[in-house]
Amino acid sequence: MTRETVATGAETGESPFAVAIAVNGHALLADEPVAAGGGNLGPNPHDLLVAALAACTAMTVRWYARQQGWPLARVHVEIRHRKGGPGAANPREDLFEKCVTIEGPELDAAQREKLLEVAAKCPVQRTLEGTPRIVTRCAG
Repeated sequence: MTRETVATGAETGESPFAVAIAVNGHALLADEPVAAGGGNLGPNPHDLLVAALAACTAMTVRWYARQQGWPLARVHVEIRHRKGGPGAANPREDLFEKCVTIEGPELDAAQREKLLEVAAKCPVQRTLEGTPRIVTRCAG
């Protein structure tokens, strides 16, 4: 089954880079920080990408635990993203560090290990690790 998501972005004029985003009935505002010439009215595009990875990871872990009937109390995900730096192969490499905290006193060690394994298979991570193709065209 093919699922298509359509997102639109249009400048708002509220700051030099402010963009109103509409996606599947939800409205968001993106912007650049003041230091980058924006008004800091919302997260910047990389912030949104990192947030998508964190949300997807937490949702995937929760979904799997529910499917298995496991007593997962709470999942917390922290993602750190940077270009280059320690641990990177080159200065332009994007490095995402993911820390997943799994709470559930009734979970055994094998269940916790499986949930961490599942955390690395969320759809957003698979997209980032894959070779997506982006086709750009001009309208109007």
